[in-house]
Amino acid sequence: MEQGNQTFAPGFILQGLFHQAGHEGLIFGVLLFVYLLILQGNLLIVLLICCDTRMLHTPMYFFLSFLALADICFASSTIPIMLRNLISQDRVISYHGCFFQMYCFLAFGNTDNFLLATMAYDRYVAICCPLHYKALMNTRRCLLMVSGSWLLALFQATLYTSMLSSLSFCTSREIPHFFCEFYPVLGLACSDTTAVKLLALTEGVLDFLGPFIFIVASYLHIFVTIMKTSSSSSKHRSFSTCGSHLSVVILFYGTLCWIYTQPTSKNKVLPTLMYTVVTPMLNPFIYSLRNNEMKRALRRLLSRVSSFIHRNWK
Repeated sequence: MEQGNQTFAPGFILQGLFHQAGHEGLIFGVLLFVYLLILQGNLLIVLLICCDTRMLHTPMYFFLSFLALADICFASSTIPIMLRNLISQDRVISYHGCFFQMYCFLAFGNTDNFLLATMAYDRYVAICCPLHYKALMNTRRCLLMVSGSWLLALFQATLYTSMLSSLSFCTSREIPHFFCEFYPVLGLACSDTTAVKLLALTEGVLDFLGPFIFIVASYLHIFVTIMKTSSSSSKHRSFSTCGSHLSVVILFYGTLCWIYTQPTSKNKVLPTLMYTVVTPMLNPFIYSLRNNEMKRALRRLLSRVSSFIHRNWK
């Protein structure tokens, strides 16, 4: 009876970002600034797409708005807890709070994964099958692709967290990470973890490799189609429409590969910060700086806001 699950009362203890003390205030300030940038940048993308009725109501920007929402939720699953731990020095997280954080992290991270694959398919149809684009990427299909991405990610997060929460945690309570990530928490279990590890090895690999291979195959077809185009202006226009998405894909999967090729959890702090914090922050800048339509939409929005302020304060 003494070997049962005793984590309900005390919860877990997070290791924290860095072992060196004395720089918590600086780290807190930088992290808070980055979090505000994430919220502002991604909310601005959603606002621009919702408000612009002329140019941004296309499938590509429809998917982008949901990617921005997923990035907000993904960053919010980890950064607020990190900020609390830095300012209060209280690294304890409750049992249920830990698994809720893990659920949100897995759900919104996988949503990003699947949405990037749907956006690659959208670019493939637009460039390789332009005559059938409106028929293939109609409103109903876009809604199905977005809802499928979210529902599949939520199902996978539920599967992982339910299996992991059914284990017993009766040894060390200190998670060797700065948030409740799947593998560090799994390492604390004292019951049989064979089934959970098998799930992570099979379904988890497919979950990562499936969308990635689909994206690579889509861009190979896109590249071949562009190279067959004789007009240099058409080539430049095609590459520019794919540039932003391809940059986000490289950033997203590059940091993921960096994380899972590190031998120990101690070495995962920097790549995990890149994945959980830096990537959601850079995505809005990539899409706004490399996309002329987004920049024109921003100028129109600022012009409308300026005109509204001028009329009301005149």
